Amino acid sequence: MAASSSTAGCTTAESFLFDTSVRNTAVRRAIGTPMSIDTAVPKMDVRIMYNIPVLYKLEKHIFANSATHQFTGGSNLLAAIIVLAIMILPTVINMSVSSIQAVPQQMRAASLALGATKIQTIFKVTVPAAKSGIMTGIVLGIGRALGEAMAINMVAGGTVSFPLPFNSVRFLTTQLVSEMGYASGLHRQVLFSVGLVLFVFIMIINLTLMKLKKKGAVEND
Repeated sequence: MAASSSTAGCTTAESFLFDTSVRNTAVRRAIGTPMSIDTAVPKMDVRIMYNIPVLYKLEKHIFANSATHQFTGGSNLLAAIIVLAIMILPTVINMSVSSIQAVPQQMRAASLALGATKIQTIFKVTVPAAKSGIMTGIVLGIGRALGEAMAINMVAGGTVSFPLPFNSVRFLTTQLVSEMGYASGLHRQVLFSVGLVLFVFIMIINLTLMKLKKKGAVEND
C-alpha cells in the first residue's frame, strides 16, 4: 500500500515537470496568469488576516502559565513572517516555472536517452539549467518582502521590542512609513539613517545571491 502511494506521488511529480499540459494547468490554477498575480495578492492578504485569531489561540496556549509575556492578540512577528512568505510566493513560483519551461526539451530527452531516470533528469538537468531564473525569482521575492510596509504594519503589532516569534515588533519599513510624515530635525535625520541601513542590507543580500549564482554557474561549467 505504501509502495503504491509512493509510486503515485512520483508519477504526479514527473507528469508535472515533463507533461506541459499538466504543468500549465496546475500552475494557472495555483497562481493564475502573470496579469492576475498582482490582483490576487491583495485578496490573499485579506484572507491571511484570519490567521491572527489562530495565532492568538496558539500564543495563549504556549504562554498560558507565563507571568511576564505580553499577549499581542495575534499581531506579532510570526504573523508578519507568514504574510510576507505568502506574498512573495506568486513571484517566486511564476519566475521558477517560466525558467523550467524555458529549458529545451532536447536536454531532457538526451538525459533520458543516456539512461537517467525522470527524477534524476529533474534534479541533475532541468533544475540546474533553470537555476538562473529561479535565483532571479528569489531575489525579486526577497526585494518585495524587504520593501513591504503596509501589509506587515497591519499584522506585526508596531511595538519596538526584541524580535521573538510571539512578540509585537516594528520593521524598518513600517518605521519609515509611520513616522516620516511628521518627523523633523534630528528625528527626520534618524529616519533617513534607517533608510540607509535598509538600503545597505538589501545590497548585501543581492551581492550574496549574485555570488552564489556565479559560483553555481562555474560549478555547472
